[in-house]
Amino acid sequence: MMSIVHRDIERVMAEVIGAAAKVKTIFVYPIKSCRGISVSQAPITSTGFRWDRQWLVVNSKGRACTQRVEPKLALVEVALPTEAFSEGWEPNNDSYLVIRAPGMSPLKIPLSNPSEVTDGVSVWEWSGSALDEGAEAAMWFSTHLGKPCRLVRFSEVKEMRVVDPKYAQGYKVMFSDGYPYLVLSQGSLNALNSLLKEPVPVNRFRPNVLVDGCEPFAEDLWKEIRISNLTFEGVKLCSRCKVPTINQETAVAGSEPTETLTKFRSDKALRPNKKQQGKVYFGQNMVCSDALSRGKGKIIKVGDPVYVLKVVPSSAEAPA
Repeated sequence: MMSIVHRDIERVMAEVIGAAAKVKTIFVYPIKSCRGISVSQAPITSTGFRWDRQWLVVNSKGRACTQRVEPKLALVEVALPTEAFSEGWEPNNDSYLVIRAPGMSPLKIPLSNPSEVTDGVSVWEWSGSALDEGAEAAMWFSTHLGKPCRLVRFSEVKEMRVVDPKYAQGYKVMFSDGYPYLVLSQGSLNALNSLLKEPVPVNRFRPNVLVDGCEPFAEDLWKEIRISNLTFEGVKLCSRCKVPTINQETAVAGSEPTETLTKFRSDKALRPNKKQQGKVYFGQNMVCSDALSRGKGKIIKVGDPVYVLKVVPSSAEAPA
């Protein structure tokens, strides 16, 4: 009871102080490592935004294909029905995920679950079964990437991928790398771009929520925030891989922005007194504690204010 009262007090105080930022853009990535969709609102589920990383391209051995190895995935566009992001919407027989790429005919994937199951699918340390989207989808992606591969869908009924309990206990994802949400601020992107000869767009970093109105890298410090009466917890600074160096319009990799980020966003720069891991950080991985409970109204929208309830003293003190 006391914890509930304490949380209510924190929320009231945050509202009195005012919003620290607002939601500028919401991104959902239905197929892992393919292009995202910018949406005006997104329902919250137990694994992240609805439809996020629900599909995965795998190679002939069942291993996940990502832009790290297959940069041409950056050219794959996806579309869902607009109503798919309404709370409580369910697909019918005419509901499709539509996939496009240069030089390829559009591919339509029914949103109803396929019946065929394939075993031996793996993403990082996880392995299990998934729903196979069939021969046509396999041929489409095999043609686009120039090697045998298949499109699979996460099987929520049979499988579970848990978030690293060292950072957040009791949470799960579908085919995301590790966490349900990635939050980045426009201020951080602007600060980076001010140092680059050629500015990069936000799609290099694949956030789920882009916020605006806060200081650069303020999101590093956010231990607990509230958006639309939903509580999000910052659990780990996001360490960046090769993907931000890949131009999402051409699928060609370069040295930036990682080369510049290394100068001021590496663990050596941010966390000089902590164990050095040779990593570069940009954005904050988050979980939504309210996603674990049942109930309606779990949706966030562009324009929603972001209230900060708890912070850590510095980026050096943030988990990473």
